[in-house]
Amino acid sequence: MNDTASSTADLARQAAEKLAELTGVERHDIALVLGSGWLPAVDALGEATAEISTTDLPGFHAAGVVGHSGRIRSLEVAGRRILVFLSRTHFYEGKGVAAVVHPVRTAAAAGCRAIVLTNGCGGLKETFEPGQPVLISDHINLTATSPIEGANFVDLTDLYSPRLRELCREIDPTLDEGVYVQFPGPHYETPAEIGMVRAIGGHLVGMSTTLEAIAAREAGLEVLGISLVTNLAAGISGEPLNHEEVLEAGKAAASRMGDLLGQIVPRI
Repeated sequence: MNDTASSTADLARQAAEKLAELTGVERHDIALVLGSGWLPAVDALGEATAEISTTDLPGFHAAGVVGHSGRIRSLEVAGRRILVFLSRTHFYEGKGVAAVVHPVRTAAAAGCRAIVLTNGCGGLKETFEPGQPVLISDHINLTATSPIEGANFVDLTDLYSPRLRELCREIDPTLDEGVYVQFPGPHYETPAEIGMVRAIGGHLVGMSTTLEAIAAREAGLEVLGISLVTNLAAGISGEPLNHEEVLEAGKAAASRMGDLLGQIVPRI
């Protein structure tokens, strides 16, 4: 482990220790990272046993995007301790890759064995509709970077757990799945870029998740990715894209997403 990797691991351990102190929970079992539009759905998981500000923990930043709450919630669901990050640091915020994946590494240091990564995204399949949750089957990382430092070769063959995706389909057989493509952002993609995504096999496009998923695999966590299709991708509908549309789709789909999270999390 090089010096940078050692320092990020140390920071995650410090954050996990402070988390245990502030929540009164020595170890958590499952982590959940909420993306844009998902905030209304988290209440379906139940009442928090503790809730703290992200800035109470070492290495965390305040929420930088509308629709994200800079809070961390601890709850108990079916005997499992759940750690919910109500916001994330995005790559486009310019705080560095280590800051983007710090919550994932903190979750691993806090004892979590699985993580659910959610996001709001643009959809490319003609069958996708705004407000539809879609399982992530694989990803294409177009950020031109990685959270892994040095010659640490991590296999990503089955990064998005087939077991957890099958559990989701047992709960909701209508769930579709697709390949998620992350652009750096913060600008939305052009119609030509969406054409490229379609050509390389992408079905979902957004500005998060892939770096966190890689860090989760490096840390040994089982990963479930769920995208909320908040809009049709650039050039498909002919309409301009905006962040308010993302949040509105999340509110409209809150009940369905909340039911899905409420049923899948205890079964992980």
